[in-house]
Amino acid sequence: MMKKYGPLFILAGLIVIMSFASPFFLTPDNLETVAKQTAVIGVLTIAQLLVIITGGIDLTVGATLAFSMVISAMTLKAGSPMVVCVLVALVIGGAVGYINGFVVTVMKIPPFIATLGMTGILRGASLIITNGLPVSSLPASVSWFGNGTLFFISVPILILAVLAVLFQIVLSKTVFGRQIYALGSNAEATRLAGINVGSRTRMVYMLSGILAGVAGILLIGRLSAAQPTAATGYESNAIAASVIGGASMLGGVGTVWGAIVGAFIMSILTNGFTLLHVNTFFQQSAIGFILILAVFIDILQRSSDSPLKSFKLPWLKGKDKP
Repeated sequence: MMKKYGPLFILAGLIVIMSFASPFFLTPDNLETVAKQTAVIGVLTIAQLLVIITGGIDLTVGATLAFSMVISAMTLKAGSPMVVCVLVALVIGGAVGYINGFVVTVMKIPPFIATLGMTGILRGASLIITNGLPVSSLPASVSWFGNGTLFFISVPILILAVLAVLFQIVLSKTVFGRQIYALGSNAEATRLAGINVGSRTRMVYMLSGILAGVAGILLIGRLSAAQPTAATGYESNAIAASVIGGASMLGGVGTVWGAIVGAFIMSILTNGFTLLHVNTFFQQSAIGFILILAVFIDILQRSSDSPLKSFKLPWLKGKDKP
């Protein structure tokens, strides 16, 4: 029960606490800032969720975002139209993701090591290409992706909402989605059922990379520039958001809706720390602590003798299905 409703209670509690802690939290401008921050983290969280459901992990989402962001910004600055800039980001993200999947499935390197190594490659490449300098002086039109509106809705939030609905449908209503869950639950049984485990795993990593490319475009729009060091640490936020939202690091469990709630929790925490003038170094420590705590709670919930399994809120007793 707590795994299903817990993230919503945490989110509601955080909103109440931050509302009392800072008079600026509920202002329209700050809520818009939180929403735009969540759009980037939310897209990366969906990417991370897909991989976590398979029982893997993708530490490259932040580095892929930065690398695709830099290349697409350089393409745009060279005079290419916006559609080419977007396609470049998606293709680069997809290529990086496919390489990750290839290294994991064909070279048999554990996902943690494979994606950690690729993170170093991408971060170094971003710095080499730009000499460590931001790619700036981009056309004003690029800001539409980060600050524009469509049908009176903020573009980044609209993109996040569309992606959330799309991937929730994919995971819950399609054969491919069921295969992803099966892969994370028992890879060997999935293989014996006639499903190409390697192909499905590579596809998931490729989708993760494409989503990181989308997040890169959103961040270019917000900053109107491309930083080679952008999104450092975002992979930790995405992992924490996924687990807080109900995904299991052991695979086979997780929903997009839960992941998005987790992304809002992480964004509100970061925003609240900023409003309360909490030291940046402490913020990094807090996120690391939250990640460890979230994984620990997941382990307890999956343990057969855990008291969390039988815990119910008094006003919801009798409403849970077995």
